[in-house]
Formats: sequence, C-alpha cells, structure tokens
Amino acid sequence: MSGSPAGRTALVTGGSGFVAAHLVQQLLERGYQVHTTVRGTADAAKRRPLHVLGDAHPGRLDLFEADLLTEGSFDEAMKGCAVVFHVASPFLMPEKIKNGRRDVVEPALTGTRNVVSSIERTESVERLVLTSTVGAIFGDYADVREMDDQTLSEKYFNTTSTVENNPYHYAKTVAEKAAWEAEAAQNRWRMVSVNPGLILGPSLTPDSDSGSLFLLDELFKGYFFYGAPDFSFTTADVRDVAAAHIAAAEHPGAHGRYIVAAREMTSFHQMSRALLKHHPRNRRLPRTALPHWPVRILGPAFGLSQEYIRNHLGIRFRVDNRRSTEELGLTYRPIEETLVDHHRAWREQRG
Repeated sequence: MSGSPAGRTALVTGGSGFVAAHLVQQLLERGYQVHTTVRGTADAAKRRPLHVLGDAHPGRLDLFEADLLTEGSFDEAMKGCAVVFHVASPFLMPEKIKNGRRDVVEPALTGTRNVVSSIERTESVERLVLTSTVGAIFGDYADVREMDDQTLSEKYFNTTSTVENNPYHYAKTVAEKAAWEAEAAQNRWRMVSVNPGLILGPSLTPDSDSGSLFLLDELFKGYFFYGAPDFSFTTADVRDVAAAHIAAAEHPGAHGRYIVAAREMTSFHQMSRALLKHHPRNRRLPRTALPHWPVRILGPAFGLSQEYIRNHLGIRFRVDNRRSTEELGLTYRPIEETLVDHHRAWREQRG
C-alpha cells in the first residue's frame, strides 16, 4: 500500500458516522477515489455532509447503500478498491440495549464477517483497516492494573467483558478477533486494526450515535454542574483517528494493532477546566471535582452499578501509544484544542 494515493480507490463503510466522515474527507484531500456506504434507512440530514464533500471533490466520491446484516451488500461498493476501511459498527447507549447479543454482538460480528466475505470475493483489495477500540483490549479500568507496569498495551485482549457485562466492548472484541482469524487463513490481503480511546472533536455529521458525543453532551448540558465525578478517559481527537487509519493503510510495514490515544488520561474535571479557560461564564460546566462518596451513594440513581463505580471511579493508568507515533508517525493534538473544537461544533449544530 505504499506510494502515491492519487487515483487509488478506497472504501469506507458507514460513511455518515463520526469517524468515517472525517476519514472520507481526509482521503479525498489526499487524492483518493472514495467509495462509501450508508444504510438505506439513513435520512437526508445524515447524507448531506457526504454530498457536501462530494461537491467539493467532483467525481471522486461515490455513495452506495449497504447493510451490515446483509451478506453481499458490500460487494458493489468494494469493486476496484485497494483498501477497505471498516469503520461502521452498531453503537447503542447502555440503557438502550435490551438484549446484548441481539442488539450489539450479532450486528458487530455479522457485519465484520460480511465485510470480510466481500473482501474474499474482491481480488483488488490488498489491505483491511479495521476500526476497533481500546475496549477490545480491556473491559474495566481495573483490568489495566493487571497489565505490565499497569500500562495499557495492545498486546492484551479484553477477557472480562461478556454479553451481559459491557456488551459493546465484548462485541468489538469478538468482531476484531473474527477479522484476525480471517486474515490468518489466507495470504492475499493484510489487516491492521486501529484501537482508539474515547473519540472527541468536531463532528461533521448531525446527531451522531457516537457514545463519546453523548458523554460530552452530558457535560455541556450541565448534568455535572454541581461537581465533576472522578472518572477519567483515554482520549483521541477524531481527526487524529482518521489520520491513523490512513497511515495504517499507506505504511507498507504497518501490522497488528495500534492504540490511538493520548499517553495521559483526561478526567471530567480536567475537561471542564480546559473549557472554562475559553468560556469562563458558562454556568453549566462544573468548577469543582466531586468527592468519591456521593458518587458511590448516588451513582445507582444515574444508572451506574456499584461494580462499575468500583472498577472505574478514581482509576487512572498510562497508555503505551508508541507504535502509533513511531510506526505510523502520528502527532497527537493537545486535548484542550480538541475540546474547544468539539464544544464549538456542538454549539453550531444546535443552532
């Protein structure tokens, strides 16, 4: 996959998603011919940003309808593509998951298998870049305490999540493993996985289902105005995540899994402090950190189990992101820039 991208054709699945839209934009800017898929049920508002990108790069973006759950539905979109970026994945907020296997695990696994089946039928494909997550490396923060130097590393797989406990992380884990098994069974195409932390930054598409956007929605809307609970996150800017995908496709030696996240975690309180520098009169942003005891007492009223609180509250760990910087050449944006841009886009999209 080395050499000039000009004229190369790439497929991005789920093009109206938070990460995928940025990936489509960056690929077009680099000179790729881009195919992207949207669900047949996607409304005009979700498709509009892709039409805007297509108008800015005439003749280089083609939209196809495809469904993760339909065998063969990616065949047409994949024709002539040298690289496939499989970004699309079902995401539901935990409270919307009624049946973990049916609502999350089966769609993620079936979708990945259907994309891989299409790759098997498409001779032009040389590389698959799979969007996974750090959630395929660990289930709960407490798991990282068992890793070497209590540092998050891509050599581990999540072994603690299940269909019942954290079905989203479990779904991403089994889907990534299924893709690795398919790659190992042949030698025509190579796979690289990108495992980002919590993805933040400006969204190009309205009302994304991304969990990260939902999380910051709560911060921006003032849910924590009384004080920020001591939860921290591994973070990555959506523009850096898109750039990592492209580097994973273009670097001939790229292989295995790449954690894409800042070395240091960021807490709700740190996020709020960074934003207050730019919006000092915003009354919705928390000015103080909340002690642990009220979170333990009130957490269940907000849908947080005692087990979740025990395995996440106050826990921080370091992230080993060296492969992304040394092998992919990634430079991470400062978290403050990401948050300010995220907040600005959030305000603009709400008129």
